[in-house]
Amino acid sequence: MCHNCAVIGEAVRAAATTPSRRSVARLLAVGAGLTALSACTPDAGTRPTPSSSTTSSPAASPTAATSPASAETSASTSPAAETASAPTPTAAATPTSPAAGLARQHSLTDPASPWLVVNKHRPLSPADYVPADLVQPNVPLAVSGEAAQLNSTTAAAAEQMFAAAARDGVAMTLASGYRSYGTQTATYNSYVASRGQAEADTASARPGYSEHQSGWAFDIGDGGGACGFQPCFADQPAAVWAKANAHRFGFVVRYPWMFHPITGYYYESWHLRYVGVEAATDMANRGIATLEEYFGLEAAPGYL
Repeated sequence: MCHNCAVIGEAVRAAATTPSRRSVARLLAVGAGLTALSACTPDAGTRPTPSSSTTSSPAASPTAATSPASAETSASTSPAAETASAPTPTAAATPTSPAAGLARQHSLTDPASPWLVVNKHRPLSPADYVPADLVQPNVPLAVSGEAAQLNSTTAAAAEQMFAAAARDGVAMTLASGYRSYGTQTATYNSYVASRGQAEADTASARPGYSEHQSGWAFDIGDGGGACGFQPCFADQPAAVWAKANAHRFGFVVRYPWMFHPITGYYYESWHLRYVGVEAATDMANRGIATLEEYFGLEAAPGYL
C-alpha cells in the first residue's frame, strides 16, 4: 500500500519540471526506509522495520532539520541517492595501520578479543560462539533474558558509561545486548520467509555474522523510549551524548553514517561496539570512522 502517494506525486512533478539537485534528492528521499541495511535486528516480529538517515557530511549527525521526516532535506537510503546529495566513501577501505604508536595488541579473529572484526566477509569462528563470561550489567534495561547480557568487560565499561551519561542528565537504556546463534538464526529465517533472502540480507545479519553474538556490542535506547531503532534516534539525547563521549569508555559507533560501502550496514546511531579506551580514543582523535579502515581490512559491503 502506498502511504505517501501525494508526496511521491509532488516529488515526481518537481523532478520533472525542475531537474535541480534538490528536486532529485527529494524524489529519491521518498523511498527512504523501504529497505535499509541493519545489523541490529533483535526481533523481526516486534522491531520497527529498519531504515537509515543521512546528512551531508560523514562527520555530522542528522538533526531535526535533516531527519527523514522531511523529504526536502533528507537523502534516500539508496547508494544512488546518497551519491546525489554528498560524497560517499569508496567501496574499498583504505588500508590504515592501527595507529602511530598503538601497536597491534589483540587478535582480529578471536571472538574473545576486543579487537575482533565481524562483518559480511568475516564471520565468527566458531559460528556458534558463546562468550564464557556473560553477565547482566547494572544499567537501566529495556530488555530481559539473554538480550540483557554482555561479556564481562563490555558490561563493566557500559556501567561506567551509563553512569557518566546519567551525571550529565542523559537517560540511556540497554535496548539489545547479547544475541545467541539460535536467536539470530530464528530472526534471520523469519526475514527470509517473509521477504526472501535477498531482502533479508539487507535487514538482518546472517547467523554467525552478528556482533551481538560476540558479547562486545549492544544497542542503546533513550530513557524516554523515543525513536528506538529508527533514524530519528540520532537526534535523541542518548545518541548525541554517546557519539560525543562513548570513546572515553572504549566504545565506537560501529556503523557510522555514510560508510555502508565499507561496513555493509547503513547508519545505526544506537549500535555501540567495545574496542577498548585506547583504540576508541585513537580512532576518535584520528578521525577514523570504521574498524575496517582502522585495522587496514577490506571493505565488506556484501556477503562473499
